[in-house]
Amino acid sequence: MWDKSLPLYKQIANRIKEDIISAKLAQGDAIPTETKLAHSYGVSRVTVRQAIKLLVEEKLLYRVQGSGTYISHNKVEHNIYKLQSFTEEMIRLDHQPSNEIIEFQLTLPSVEVQDVLNVSEDDKVYYIKRLRLADKEAFILEESYLPVELFPDLSIDVMKESKYDYIEQKGHQIDKRYGELYPIMPTKEIVDFLQVEENEPLLYLKAFSTFVQGTVFEYSKIYFHPSKYVFKFISLKDRE
Repeated sequence: MWDKSLPLYKQIANRIKEDIISAKLAQGDAIPTETKLAHSYGVSRVTVRQAIKLLVEEKLLYRVQGSGTYISHNKVEHNIYKLQSFTEEMIRLDHQPSNEIIEFQLTLPSVEVQDVLNVSEDDKVYYIKRLRLADKEAFILEESYLPVELFPDLSIDVMKESKYDYIEQKGHQIDKRYGELYPIMPTKEIVDFLQVEENEPLLYLKAFSTFVQGTVFEYSKIYFHPSKYVFKFISLKDRE
């Protein structure tokens, strides 16, 4: 039903919502193009574009640059106080995790990496860039640095699976992660890999992890897809 009291683009937005439900489209499914929607509803593409913009702002839809517009996922509610691997988290949520290795190389550490990993300028480290996927969709872009001395047999095949599983199977006990989380605007590389909008901020985590004895074994930079992650925490009132 058309509600003539509403602006036309809001009427179209409501029709799109109704048609998504009636077509039984699922999270991650694409909606028709602006041209097809304009033809279906007998309105201009400008009106359809306004309607889609509204639904994107309402988080019902999200855009993928150069691909189309899709029905939003229920965001992963990431507990920042719980140290768990991406693989563990996705399996717990009934998603199928996988990793695409973008770069894997041995390199000498920058001053920044030396300071975090407590290595010298001559100590080689692994640099790994991975696209982390759930059900074949990109959720995270991750850059990691690990000391070669701690993991001499680390390989691309290992990094295609769970890094933390590998580390624990080596007999190490992972203890803590120390991090800083803040919003940034995506670079062109992040836009391309995560398929996000150029003007849409995302959350960036810079963190290092330690074993129980305090050894720093990893330094990571993690970029979270803004349409697929929300960070949850509980604050306790100081009773003093």
